[in-house]
Amino acid sequence: MKKLMYTLMTGLLAVVLAACGGNEEGKDAKNDDKAKQEETDYQKEQQKKMEEMQKKLKAQQIDEKITVAIVNDKEILGSDYNNALASVQGQMQQMGQDPTSKEAAELVKNQTIDSLVVQTLLLQDLDKKSYKASEEDVKKQLDELKKQFKTEKEFEDAVEQSGMDMKTLETKIADDIKLKQYFDKEMPAGKITDEEIQKTYDQFAEQSKGAGQEVPKLEEVKPQIEQSLQQQKQQEKLAQHVEKLKKNAKIDIKI
Repeated sequence: MKKLMYTLMTGLLAVVLAACGGNEEGKDAKNDDKAKQEETDYQKEQQKKMEEMQKKLKAQQIDEKITVAIVNDKEILGSDYNNALASVQGQMQQMGQDPTSKEAAELVKNQTIDSLVVQTLLLQDLDKKSYKASEEDVKKQLDELKKQFKTEKEFEDAVEQSGMDMKTLETKIADDIKLKQYFDKEMPAGKITDEEIQKTYDQFAEQSKGAGQEVPKLEEVKPQIEQSLQQQKQQEKLAQHVEKLKKNAKIDIKI
């Protein structure tokens, strides 16, 4: 099961405008200048589109202080919603969908609320079962995260731009650690049989042949197939577990 991820920052692609010098006035120079100008115009247009998209994405956010939902005795605020919203928006964009379209707006809202409800139910359940994240484990994860940035200042700026402070980030990291422990203990995938691997491989091979692609040997893809089947089984167990938690929970959606 993949760990819950939190978007630290959504950046625009930097547009670098190179200054072109030279005194050549021949046909090649003019063509070169024209090509560079067209490239610059294209970059400007792309940046403009990205800035417009960022405005649309931000417009879907809500007041950070309002109550979005109450799950049992846990109040979910607008600040929680906005963080989860960024993740849902990003997932839709990765699939080539526009999360800001009129058709997608309600879907984005419902997916965001559902993800928050599910996460809250899981965290409440694992707290009851006393799963813990040590300070040492949190620090280790935090240090790994910092390595993605060139300087401490860049990291701090990224956290600030995400709308979180350091304490909130550390809490989310601790939640990730506890959730992983919880998934591994409560929803183990179990052993994947050779028959299951062979069946999946045969389906994959048939699809590849139909698409005119070369089929790798079973030994070459066996680890990937086994991992995929384990994740699939865990996801099925998780879905069943969440449904049970929902049935026994008091959930009040406020927006």
